[in-house]
Amino acid sequence: MKEQFNLIATAAAGLEAIVGRELKDLGYQTQVENGRVRFTGKAEDIIKTNLWLRAADRIKIVVGEFPAHTFEELFQGVFGLDWENYLPLGAKFPIAKAKCVKSKLHNEPSVQAISKKAVVKKLQKHFHRPEGVPLQEVGAEFKIEVSILKDRATVMIDTTGSSLFKRGYRTEKGGAPIKENMAAAILMLSNWYPDKPLIDPTCGSGTFCIEAAMIGQKRAPGLYREFAYEAWPWMANDLIAKARQEAKDSIDETVVLDISGYDIDGRMIEIAKKNAEKAGLKNVIEFKQMRLQDLKTDKINGVIISNPPYGERLLDDKAVDILYNEMGKTFRPLKTWSKFILTSDEGFETKYQQVADKKRKLYNGTLKVDLYQFFGERVKRHA
Repeated sequence: MKEQFNLIATAAAGLEAIVGRELKDLGYQTQVENGRVRFTGKAEDIIKTNLWLRAADRIKIVVGEFPAHTFEELFQGVFGLDWENYLPLGAKFPIAKAKCVKSKLHNEPSVQAISKKAVVKKLQKHFHRPEGVPLQEVGAEFKIEVSILKDRATVMIDTTGSSLFKRGYRTEKGGAPIKENMAAAILMLSNWYPDKPLIDPTCGSGTFCIEAAMIGQKRAPGLYREFAYEAWPWMANDLIAKARQEAKDSIDETVVLDISGYDIDGRMIEIAKKNAEKAGLKNVIEFKQMRLQDLKTDKINGVIISNPPYGERLLDDKAVDILYNEMGKTFRPLKTWSKFILTSDEGFETKYQQVADKKRKLYNGTLKVDLYQFFGERVKRHA
């Protein structure tokens, strides 16, 4: 099996730079591209990045890249890759996904079928199996993906399994939850640090608060879930155990955090509490049933992060207008607090009655949204 891998961390549009920064902080050299960040590493780096990346979607091995203008070129390109260094005899290797963009090859089912045929032929040749005898796929699963962009094919193996946003702590969701990795990315885009107060006044199932507490206590987001690579025979169990133990040892429960989540729906507050407990954060976050309009605080230099209900999600247009207007009135007296509000409503600033200092386009799933950023006035804390 290989010692060094070409790797890709995939990311939602607009979050690539955040993932790139995370990888640099973990010690990797990176190349940021649309929807992904390239880096290289060994088996232990596949384990480490799956455990620690907060804003990424998946970690994929790049098996190879080549031009593919025709199906023959695709077959020969896939066949020419060193599959014997990835797929042991007996492995399951579905072509789980094919994506063709701006390419002469655009029939994705055909791309999947031809790619599968090429991998089978290569493995039959390597393991000295007759062509007429099918390979037995009874072992660990290696999901293969083929992406063809502008007639150039990239062939990858997914190391992650379920997307990295599935941390494993969210037992229940609200009506319109934000993905965990999107919440973590917004926290990293904000000016919040663990020594600042944080409030989510529309907390729903508690995702922003939980992700913030995990950042504050240095909890690896993937610590309590499983990954596809763990079933692979060439991925050493001692490496996996060592990485998980190091992640557990890095948790710092002595950090004092001031994180609060409020919601008008008492049922959601109970769900948020259960989710926090499952994340190992019982009694770290204050969750309380409260109307947004009742939010008041004497604390300074804090951060408010909110993913309020908007038109496509839960409320009708009139209710949204009222909510945003009341949000502006409630937040305005908190002059030293920065506010970060995520919504798809392009008229948000008018309803909120304040122009944002900065606006950033993001995608919450397939929905285009904006992160409106209002920066607080800095006031020195008294010693």
